[in-house]
Amino acid sequence: MTSEYTSRARALAQQVAAKFAEATDREARFPQETVAALREQRFFGMMVPTDDGGDGARLDDVAAVCVELAQGCASSAMIFAMHNIKLASLISHGQQSPWHRQFMGRIANEQLLLASATTEAGIGGDLRSSVCAVRTDGDNFELAKDATVISYGVHADAILVSARRHPEAPPSDQVLVAVLKNQYRLERISDWDTLGMRGTCSEGHRLTARAPTEQILPKPFAEIAAQSMLSSSHLLWSSVWFGIASDALARAQAFVRAEARKKPGTTPPGALRLAEASAMLQSVRSQIVAGLKRFDEARRDEEDLMSLGFAVAMNNLKVNVSQMVAQIVQHALLICGIQGYRNNTPYSLGRHLRDAQSAALMISNDRILSNTSTMLLAHRHETGLF
Repeated sequence: MTSEYTSRARALAQQVAAKFAEATDREARFPQETVAALREQRFFGMMVPTDDGGDGARLDDVAAVCVELAQGCASSAMIFAMHNIKLASLISHGQQSPWHRQFMGRIANEQLLLASATTEAGIGGDLRSSVCAVRTDGDNFELAKDATVISYGVHADAILVSARRHPEAPPSDQVLVAVLKNQYRLERISDWDTLGMRGTCSEGHRLTARAPTEQILPKPFAEIAAQSMLSSSHLLWSSVWFGIASDALARAQAFVRAEARKKPGTTPPGALRLAEASAMLQSVRSQIVAGLKRFDEARRDEEDLMSLGFAVAMNNLKVNVSQMVAQIVQHALLICGIQGYRNNTPYSLGRHLRDAQSAALMISNDRILSNTSTMLLAHRHETGLF
């Protein structure tokens, strides 16, 4: 069933995101037109609880919006996904903090855009390790972080930053802090000239910040990552990738239909491959829907949310979807042939192909599989359907 969010996002994707997608990709520029439209239609606060001024939307509503946006512009969809991943952490772990409750209200009322600074030079891509540390000074704290990636950092209104709890804390003893635009400074240390997802503008920055200590989320970052951040990341990223594959397959289907009209009564050569890709896309959709249902069940039970079984399920979702989406786009390219290879046809798939390659790299699949293999030493593999 199509929700009100889905129908509005579909119209926005078709009328705005798709219109500027090629320029966003070609120029590696921030998709300001799409972000402005999302802000105007108040999408950035849709998940904020109603008591705090938002719509109280569910994660599956956000996932559906990600799918629609990605069919127009994958970079725009990824920005929306990353904003909501941070928002999910605030909602899950900031409800007991007056400052964070007030901040969520501002996000909804002012349509603030959230970014994330969790990667760092010197940690090798390990989210659960930090070099930088929070240094408290009375009622305020300071931090300085060499963040190798801060997606759309210069365009954000606030950034959530991971750091060690204090200078003497081990790398894994982390907190998550929220800093507002007037509380931090960004000094660019690397550019964003990439194969795909070019509009996310994910340059590296040295981030320095000073803010009141009340802006530090009360729960340890380990709990935030396990209970909301990693699962919402895998689910919303997968939804973006599904949207990319859906649009690629739609172009392939249009190509096969055009070929069939040229030779009535003859099955085009790409028809069988189209059927194969369609089955793969249905499998991806089923995995995401099942993952969203699994998350909805687990979030009501903290023990389940922290379990190895849930972590393995979310890890498997990310790895499987990221691999299959790239295969589906490759199938679509083979179906469309030179018309998909060229950049100036209705069947062009170069941007889809390049954007899909990022899927296996956003938290490396090798790192995820390594973590899963360790968990499987202690967790019994599920063998039943229910």
